[in-house]
Amino acid sequence: QAATFRCSARCCEDSTASMQQVQRCIERCQAPLAQAQAIVTTELERFQDRLSRCTLRCDDEAKDALEAGEAQAGVRGRLDACLAACGDAQLRLVPAMARRMQEGLAALPQ
Repeated sequence: QAATFRCSARCCEDSTASMQQVQRCIERCQAPLAQAQAIVTTELERFQDRLSRCTLRCDDEAKDALEAGEAQAGVRGRLDACLAACGDAQLRLVPAMARRMQEGLAALPQ
């Protein structure tokens, strides 16, 4: 971020540049930071989407079981186990997600 701000400040120091030129210069300075944020945001959204789909499946299974007349206590136990399994599955994916983020960030121009 500091490099982005320094670069943007240099754009503003050019007294011969037009407002459009300064704006384009600032946008070029901010592009790497925006790309980095996009990489991280995309990975976190994928993680959250997968977790959400899994928990929705657990919820659907619990609702189906209750509608079929199963005892609430048993359904609650299975729901808790299903949700815990969702969390465990997602936690196992964190190292790969972190690696993808690191690789994506490392590939950005410095």
